[in-house]
Amino acid sequence: MRRLLWPLVILAALLAVNVLFTPGFFSIQVREGHLYGSLIDILRFGAPLILVALGMTLVIATGGIDLSVGSVVAISGALACLQISQDAGVFTAVVLALGLSVALGVWNGFLVANAGIQPIIATLILMVAGRGLAQLITDGQIITVNDPAFKLIGGGYLLTVPFGILLVLAVLAVTAFLTRRLALGMLIEAVGGNAEASRLAGIRARGIIVMVYAFAALCAGVAGLMISSNVSSADGNNAGLWIELDAILAVVIGGTSLAGGRFSLAGTVLGALIIQTLTTTIYSIGVPPETTLLFKALVVTVVCLLQSAAFREKVFKRRARTAGAQEVAA
Repeated sequence: MRRLLWPLVILAALLAVNVLFTPGFFSIQVREGHLYGSLIDILRFGAPLILVALGMTLVIATGGIDLSVGSVVAISGALACLQISQDAGVFTAVVLALGLSVALGVWNGFLVANAGIQPIIATLILMVAGRGLAQLITDGQIITVNDPAFKLIGGGYLLTVPFGILLVLAVLAVTAFLTRRLALGMLIEAVGGNAEASRLAGIRARGIIVMVYAFAALCAGVAGLMISSNVSSADGNNAGLWIELDAILAVVIGGTSLAGGRFSLAGTVLGALIIQTLTTTIYSIGVPPETTLLFKALVVTVVCLLQSAAFREKVFKRRARTAGAQEVAA
């Protein structure tokens, strides 16, 4: 719980800033049977990032990294929209898109676990090639679709709640059950702590590594469907652009070490919500568009510093020593 303290404090601070600049920020209304409000928008628009970050958490927990999830987001949305535009059913389009996403994840895992390629290099290959594949699927154009069933994934509602939020909750619940109620989480942490030692202990480290990369790609594929569904179109060039960096930031902000080992799903969700709330805050306080990225980088830097136990120890100890010296001098 202590690891979640600073993310909770930071999220609360961002929400408080929004309240100051946006009256009724916490107001939630029901219009035409649907929930509306700023908090609902944060959850709805942050859903794809939460999904990608959950997959990234397990990859990082094994000591790896996946830079290709943004490209997988674009590929998934592009293939689904292409199939629907060619009169394929939504179910068929979704299955094909997610199947290709998982296959790409397995390829990443194979390069890392079996070919021995460094994760950052292995996934960088798909990051570059995958963006080209997405544009090849769309023929360099924006594919527009108009299917109510497909629209449900990212822009629809179920029982008054945005369907995307329910989808994220379902994925989070399944992931938490598999990693915290079963031994899978301990195996992942063991591989991340020391892959060779875990192999000697009888753990199939290679299989687990392939599995987490496949899961990360699956999460990215679902996120791609949500993003393309929400705007009823697929853009192979811009869909999911830089989402991999936001996902890594969310994981780090949530307290998971990039060195691998122990991980926190709850911390990752908080990290993703912080990033999405920060985006909302930027617009609320009227930050000029040309300085948006700089402002975001500054806030994220502060957040990461506050998350660093070594940084807090140095700062607070130095202040304590200074105060003690002043008392002695007095």
